[in-house]
Amino acid sequence: MPRTFSNFREFYPFYLGEHRNRVSRRLHVVGTLTMLAILAAALATREWRLLLPGIVIAYGCAWLGHFAFEKNRPATFRHPFYSLRGDFAMLRDVLLRRVPW
Repeated sequence: MPRTFSNFREFYPFYLGEHRNRVSRRLHVVGTLTMLAILAAALATREWRLLLPGIVIAYGCAWLGHFAFEKNRPATFRHPFYSLRGDFAMLRDVLLRRVPW
């Protein structure tokens, strides 16, 4: 039975628990940063077709981390919006050194 969460504050510890493997976290960070760079490029150039490869790269990195290193199912499948927010929260926490790189 899938877990339910009342809010993101409840979800985030679960999310971090699904990202214990360092390689998986690194893949997530690289994927998220790549997507942000592609988004910035798309906004600057108005080349909206860049967004699709950016999404593929971001999710590809994340899912590779889950299937190859975490050996678990991405939280995106059960909690897509919390999971997306979790990607950005984990990126922030890695950059602030709250979560190990």
